[in-house]
Amino acid sequence: MKHAAFTLAGVALSLSLVWTSAQAEALRVAADPVPHAEILNYIKKIDPKLDLKVVELTNGANANELLANGDVDANYFQHVPYLKDQEKALGKTFAVAATVHIEPLGIYSHKYKDFKSLPNNAKVAVPNNATNLSRALFLLQAQGLIKLDSKFTDPATTLATPKDIVQNPKHLQILEIESPQIPRSLDDVDLAVINGNYALEAGLSPAKDALGLESAKHNPYANILVTNPQLANDPRIKELAKDLTSPQVAEFIRKQYNGSVIPVAPQS
Repeated sequence: MKHAAFTLAGVALSLSLVWTSAQAEALRVAADPVPHAEILNYIKKIDPKLDLKVVELTNGANANELLANGDVDANYFQHVPYLKDQEKALGKTFAVAATVHIEPLGIYSHKYKDFKSLPNNAKVAVPNNATNLSRALFLLQAQGLIKLDSKFTDPATTLATPKDIVQNPKHLQILEIESPQIPRSLDDVDLAVINGNYALEAGLSPAKDALGLESAKHNPYANILVTNPQLANDPRIKELAKDLTSPQVAEFIRKQYNGSVIPVAPQS
């Protein structure tokens, strides 16, 4: 009995040491450079006891594949509709740890100052991934440039494609391009629908430069902190989630991005 008791005590101590060791390891979080990595680097300053290792996404790296393979512990770059699409594609289930901010999708042009000036057969660059393509089409519809089939009512649950356009009075040519490349296409197209983070990286101010901008109200595309289910209760994940949704970080987002990134957390 004594031997069994010592054995159980040894196992408990071993598990405790493993858990303590895991807590001491740096939390690896994959993030887009702007604004996600910037926000995480701000958290490193205000919460130094949380050992964060920010892995900036470059060269088209898939942060959900990195997470699924265990190369990172969490990622912060995407919204829920995109995550759901990725879960289907990868055959994986992830866990949402925090809902942080909204980056309104915007329509930009280097050639025109308003939609009235837009000529017939204008070229419009849109994201080529399913969720953001649909999101772009809903935004073009909101600006009166196209009309989608009436069955497309909820942008978060019904994914539209160019085939679902039923009215296109200016005969817009919809060009599907990889999201990070769209800002570079601005001189080659008439309009470009650009995700907020890529607009910021390109030196655009969505709140000032966009000809049309998504409404933040009831927006289903809030950016989230995502992890694997087995890490959902990890104290480091919980600490980061608490920081990301804190009034202090919300205030940083408001001041840093002037309406181009909008915190979901309440004002302090």
